[in-house]
Amino acid sequence: MPLHNALTEAWECADTLPQSFDWLVDHLDPQWVEEALSLTGQATIRRRRLPSDHVLWLVVGMALFRGEPVQEVARRLNISADGLASDALLAKSGVSKARQRLGDEPLQHLFSQSAKTWGQERLPADDWQGLQVFAIDGALFRTPETPELREHFGSGNTSTERQTPHPMLRLVALMNVRSHVVMQAAISPYRRGEIRLAEPFLRTLPDHSITLLDKGFWGADLLLSLQASGQHRHWLIPERKGLVYECLEEYGPGDCLLEMRVSPQARKRNPALPESWQVRAVTYEINGKEKTVFTSLPHRHYHAQDIAQLYHERWQIELGFRDIKTSMLNNAIVLRSKKVSLIYQELWGVLLAYNIVRREASHAAIEHRANAQDVSFKFAFQFIAAQLVVMAGACSQGKTASRLKDLRSGLAALFITRRSRPSRPRSVKISKTRYPVNRNAAPLK
Repeated sequence: MPLHNALTEAWECADTLPQSFDWLVDHLDPQWVEEALSLTGQATIRRRRLPSDHVLWLVVGMALFRGEPVQEVARRLNISADGLASDALLAKSGVSKARQRLGDEPLQHLFSQSAKTWGQERLPADDWQGLQVFAIDGALFRTPETPELREHFGSGNTSTERQTPHPMLRLVALMNVRSHVVMQAAISPYRRGEIRLAEPFLRTLPDHSITLLDKGFWGADLLLSLQASGQHRHWLIPERKGLVYECLEEYGPGDCLLEMRVSPQARKRNPALPESWQVRAVTYEINGKEKTVFTSLPHRHYHAQDIAQLYHERWQIELGFRDIKTSMLNNAIVLRSKKVSLIYQELWGVLLAYNIVRREASHAAIEHRANAQDVSFKFAFQFIAAQLVVMAGACSQGKTASRLKDLRSGLAALFITRRSRPSRPRSVKISKTRYPVNRNAAPLK
């Protein structure tokens, strides 16, 4: 059904507004929601105007409408137990207290339950030579400047004793490269390292998979644990400079088996590690430069050229972080919350909303016999957030399924045509600051 017809029908049934995101029921198991709400740890006999389940959807709505004040998000989505929300009912202090009562654990639980299920879904053309493709990487987020947030999250590294303009927190994610769904995530203060945050992800990786990593995750403990934690769990990572190794066997040009010693520091942390380990090294040329990647893939079943091409898909997780920061957070310098627990709550809500959009786009791609990567996240997010959520909020729950079907039909115009892009050298951009920047100022002499 065309979008204008859907909007017309939405206005016709606007008198029967539901009290929450009814269309999300198509994605989120109600049992997940009940389990999440049981973690609030607060019992009350009062029938509040902002019950916990409504506040949970409000946090998701904050991610869908980043440019709107929280009270406006609540009003637009009719987050109220007493019917149509009003300005008096949704005072700023009331919304903030309701979010504090909810806490961050319900959002984390709901994200974890849904992500674990959605991240392992095998879609058509989702595999690479029989293996599911995942990637692990980290990203940094800034918070508002308050003593509480500064003490908890800490500051980024600087060359002097000066602190970064804003407190910073670290997000490490495990993403399904083909569907872009985040399967696992860890949020922590800046001082915690990416490798330690990523270690619990190894237990959740499915068998018959390959994980793409950045060189910052290089370490015998992490890679050998990933390889040994299941059946046919492989990894792929770029070469780290300064490594000392011995070539044991050459499989072909730019393809050989290496042996390296495990560092004493790694063996001290994990005495079960062997004294040495073997990796396969694949060297290839791109844009006139030689690149080398290490992998656990055996040479008998996986060609070196295919491995070299596969590693470039690691960039998909970077694109996922870009979609979150630019499309969802509107390029905002800082998150909007000002309490520690609310910062965690907000970011878990962002990840949950991101996965919902990604999963809906993936199902739309299936119906159009296309790849999920060919759906423009920016336009899909805008379409879903600005149209479907409002329409679903205006219509009865019984029409949720038809709304989602109409959405997937409308996403036909959101597929992008991939063209070769000219190679440009990477450049350092100006860092984000809380102070205004005059880009037209005359240069200093």
